[in-house]
Amino acid sequence: MTTTKADRTVSLAEYGPGSPKSPSLGAAREWCQRLARRHGENFAVLSSLVPEASRDAFAAIYGFCRCADDLGDEAGSCDRSRELLAWWRHELGRCFEGEASHPVFVALRPEIDRCQLAMAPFADLISAFDMDQTKARYSTWEEVLDYCALSANPVGRLVLGVLEGGGSPEANAASDAICTALQLTNHWQDVRRDLVERDRIYLPAECCVGEAFVDRLASTCRAGHAPDREFLQSYRRTIRDLVERTWPLYERGQVLLDLMRPEHRGVIWLFLQGGMRTLREIERWSFETCLVRPRLSGFARVLLLARARWSLGTTRGAGGG
Repeated sequence: MTTTKADRTVSLAEYGPGSPKSPSLGAAREWCQRLARRHGENFAVLSSLVPEASRDAFAAIYGFCRCADDLGDEAGSCDRSRELLAWWRHELGRCFEGEASHPVFVALRPEIDRCQLAMAPFADLISAFDMDQTKARYSTWEEVLDYCALSANPVGRLVLGVLEGGGSPEANAASDAICTALQLTNHWQDVRRDLVERDRIYLPAECCVGEAFVDRLASTCRAGHAPDREFLQSYRRTIRDLVERTWPLYERGQVLLDLMRPEHRGVIWLFLQGGMRTLREIERWSFETCLVRPRLSGFARVLLLARARWSLGTTRGAGGG
């Protein structure tokens, strides 16, 4: 039997369906930390801004998301993905009942109690990965926003739960705006990769300019160049419109910085700035994401991290004075 990336990420042979094995809490936390170090460049950067007391929770939440993502995308077939995602949902239920066995859920269990985390955000994330197995095209802008409400917004709610013990209605709304904007930015950035590797198109059909848009998009993405110059102009207009719809979400979310404790603002600032800078890169590349994947350079990421650390150090210094 072929071993898939999902098998390796989730350690299915050791901890998968039917396995009686369960690690200690210390071993489970180390498992999540190793997973984060192996897969999560962004996690490693982010963790340096997170208070030490919250790092185990962040690693466990990252582990949950990483494993669910790979179960959805890297299991070898949609049927196998749905089977494994159903198992992952069952394990989530067992975790909230105090019967965790997979390392992710063993590590999550005490953080759920300590931070009073709800099951709904975790379950919504699984629902998003499950939706990806049956829905590969979106007709309207609202459909894409509904997908983001499952695939992105729950992560922000969990972050607020860990850092702030939950959020006010205003903070939750601002967090949702940021997370939706980040997910949309990723969709516009990854058009070519999503189509070529997953046959998924998150561009809402109602926003796509020109005739036979999907067929011409597929031809362009798979060719890796623009044989149809007229289509490329239509594509640029489409992405420009979607980028312009995304900017107000970032603007709406910035109020969250003022609603959080000063020592936690660096984490949110880094999320915000990383997303907004990526959106600027899409603009700088003339919206041609059917041909290229605009992304921040390593130097730009280092500068952002330095600014976030400086800001965090300044607020800590002010608080200590």
